[in-house]
Amino acid sequence: MAQTIAVTGRGGTGKTSFVALASRFLDTPLLIDADPDQSLGSMLGVRLEEQDIRTISEMLHDVQKDKVLDEFKSMPLQDKMEYLLHMSCLYEGEGFDLLSLGVKWTKGCYCQPNNLLRGLIPDLARSYDFTVVDAPAGLEHLNRRILDSIDHVFAVMDPSSKSVRNVERMKNISDEVGIELKHIHLVANHSFPEEKLKALKEVEDADFAGKVAYDEDLVEYDWDGRSLLQLPGNSPACRSVEDILQNAGCRAPAQA
Repeated sequence: MAQTIAVTGRGGTGKTSFVALASRFLDTPLLIDADPDQSLGSMLGVRLEEQDIRTISEMLHDVQKDKVLDEFKSMPLQDKMEYLLHMSCLYEGEGFDLLSLGVKWTKGCYCQPNNLLRGLIPDLARSYDFTVVDAPAGLEHLNRRILDSIDHVFAVMDPSSKSVRNVERMKNISDEVGIELKHIHLVANHSFPEEKLKALKEVEDADFAGKVAYDEDLVEYDWDGRSLLQLPGNSPACRSVEDILQNAGCRAPAQA
């Protein structure tokens, strides 16, 4: 059965690294970069612009402004968007596929294409055992309603009260926009002191799934712009993320 996963957290907590590492332990997932920083691709060793892959926002803009190729202009809008989504926005890689939402589109009425998009992405996600969304703190970008429900939310926490407040804000936003969050898992990042982990275990309506281990190699790979998928399988960060997925009950067999 297909599962949807969202990874959220404040900037700098390591949520995008978590998504990249988690993809190693999920069977060919669909990864959706919903963070305005759009750094997931680089952490996976993918330069989307060099692959001539467009963001969904860019595709929507071109459809709205009728800037698509002449051969597509006569197509019904839904068919046109579905074709462009698969052919120009979906990166199909080895071990994962990737979509990037991009920054929010410019002024204009995008109601009709946006409403169609809300159906196209869930339809695409049903073709995968796992869909993983790299989302900003609070899941604000999910108000585009690209998914109506999320099976597992992993909130990557730094040692600050702001992280806990962001979890509460995330719950409120999901209620407001009508997104069902079935399970919320709190994940301590590598800087979280062991003696303060007890506080995460006491947060209501969430469970503590574990802590991401500090990994010197990960720091070096990130600094050098190397793919985190090239980290050795026995690296502390990889092993801890695998354990966190198992604790949450959403790991499937895959090559690490």
